[in-house]
Amino acid sequence: PLFFPGGDIGALAVHGTVNDVAMCGATPVAITVGMVIEEGLPMEDLWRIVSSIKEAADEGGVVVATGDTKVVDRGKGDGIFINTTGIGVLKEGVDIRPDRATTGDVVIASGTIADHGIAIMSVREGLEFETALESDTASLNGLVEVILEAGGEGVHVLRDPTRGGVASATNEIAKSAAMGIRLREADVPMHPQVKAACEILGFDPLYVANEGKLLAIVAQEVADAVLEAMRAHPHGVDAAVIGEVVDDHHGRVFLRSSIGGNRVVDMISGEQLPRIC
Repeated sequence: PLFFPGGDIGALAVHGTVNDVAMCGATPVAITVGMVIEEGLPMEDLWRIVSSIKEAADEGGVVVATGDTKVVDRGKGDGIFINTTGIGVLKEGVDIRPDRATTGDVVIASGTIADHGIAIMSVREGLEFETALESDTASLNGLVEVILEAGGEGVHVLRDPTRGGVASATNEIAKSAAMGIRLREADVPMHPQVKAACEILGFDPLYVANEGKLLAIVAQEVADAVLEAMRAHPHGVDAAVIGEVVDDHHGRVFLRSSIGGNRVVDMISGEQLPRIC
């Protein structure tokens, strides 16, 4: 869907690129926007999307520096495709990369998981729930700034768990760092209605996409300061420690279940949900 609870494809395009730049520890400054528009797209929809792009760019503190449009035949473009590219400035001394995760590091999630994917699925499939399910799509560069200020060089890895969710993001980090990651199911924040929707649909929330959340892997000695700073930011109110990096089962992720068992959390196989980012 071009429009969904909590956002639309225009804002999502900006948020996704701003967050990709921010996850490198850089400050996003500008983006490009290219649109492939299907013949027959209502002008009111196009204007709504363009307005949303501007609002999201303003909120994220970036400028739309340049762009382009192309039109394709009716039935060939699924409404509209948006391609964005971002550029940012990396501050001296910031070194954020997945292979910096090391033994004893703490894994922090910035908030509730699986909100975006379930919101998209509810609209796409026409599902109705008793409570509203909204996407979490947002630009996280402001949150990254407070994390870096609070943790300094103790901030080792930042990652937005988009396609493939928390499970795929942590697996990628574990493989890059050649370390193990142990997650605790009971500590993973999740809205009750999202958890219920996942159970109904047969989805594992760890694999469901997020567009306004991040994972921060930080040194244990700065974890409390980073967590406090995150919770003081609007996009990190529900931040929680969900696991740690261990010198065991290298390159693998394990989950300690709520009932006390352990299971391997593998990379996602195929696409659990159709893509919208």
